[in-house]
Amino acid sequence: AKAVKGVQDVVMVPQGVAVLATTTHAAIKGRDALKVEWDESKAETRSTADMLADYRGALAKPGLPVETHGDVEAALKAPGVKLVEAEFEFPYLAHAAMEPMNAAAQVKDGAVTIWTGSQLPVADVPNAARTAGVSPDKVEIRTQWAGGSFGRRALASSDFVVEAVAIAKAHGKGVPVKLVWTREDDMKSGYYRPVYVHKVRAAVDASGKPVAWHHHVVGQSIIAGTFFEPMLVKDGIDDTSVEGTHGAYDIPNMKVELTTMKAGVPVLWWRSVGHTHTAYAVEVVMDQLARAAGQDPVAFRLAHATGERLKAVIRIAADMAGGGTPLPAGRTRGIAAHKSFNTYVAEVVEISLADSGVKVERVVAAVDCGVVVNSDVGRAQIEGGIGIGAGREVDGP
Repeated sequence: AKAVKGVQDVVMVPQGVAVLATTTHAAIKGRDALKVEWDESKAETRSTADMLADYRGALAKPGLPVETHGDVEAALKAPGVKLVEAEFEFPYLAHAAMEPMNAAAQVKDGAVTIWTGSQLPVADVPNAARTAGVSPDKVEIRTQWAGGSFGRRALASSDFVVEAVAIAKAHGKGVPVKLVWTREDDMKSGYYRPVYVHKVRAAVDASGKPVAWHHHVVGQSIIAGTFFEPMLVKDGIDDTSVEGTHGAYDIPNMKVELTTMKAGVPVLWWRSVGHTHTAYAVEVVMDQLARAAGQDPVAFRLAHATGERLKAVIRIAADMAGGGTPLPAGRTRGIAAHKSFNTYVAEVVEISLADSGVKVERVVAAVDCGVVVNSDVGRAQIEGGIGIGAGREVDGP
């Protein structure tokens, strides 16, 4: 590696081997020249198919109770009910921010200066201090604009920030060192939204009213093992795994369960955290219940939504999208609504069907997030969410 033009040093750090060079390109070339033997004894060796099989097996066993009221089993078996069952598989998702992970760090005269787009300075400061062997008051973070984060730069372990500090310390020259992850590093060595598997059993009675909902979520905790655990994990329940599974609709008999799995894949929150999968499962099953009841999906939701704010965005989105007006042949539309972080959103998506697949023609969103200080930022948040949501993969029932 040191024979590569521009390479100045090669140092060992807890994360592996770091190549320091005058340019990013030279550092990458130097790294490519390294021959490293990695200890993979603690790595996850199961394939995706193996992991999903294990997760589906966990669905057959009782989970920890999250929400329970009424008698779900009796309601599901009552005479005259129409039963809906659905299973969902949600894959690992990379944050895939436009700007890969990077940070610059200087360790000099018993102090640390860091330049990075930090989402979580409360973790980055003590972690950097521990790495450099200084007190937290000797660490300064100069926060930069970031080209997308989506939760990736809010990590309890401060992985890439700590890595930059470790390299600067190992280099020992007292000069700023900039760490740059390549896109390949970011995609295969980052932290991911966990795999989740859901199973939902729900029913409507003879009058078309939803009377039962049994929801089992199986997945990996993003909080376990971090300093957030004492605050966010109660009685074995990581709330970020099940947030959004209940409360939006008035259903007299409900049971929500969680089974937390162990896996050797590093995981982290991703954009709207648990809502990224729970909202999908809930809204797909609501559509199926509406169909079983023989009712319009908008009217069905309005009849059973628990709050006026949720009902309002459903009405507005449906009206803005054209209500029940007919669509041209080959087109259809669907609606979904959800509450997340005290914001209520309903969206109507219009799609066209062709031999080449599905094309999203139009998305109408109605949002109640309270007082809007900057309407451009609010609009950008929803537009960005629509773009990211449309680009992610899910296997439904």
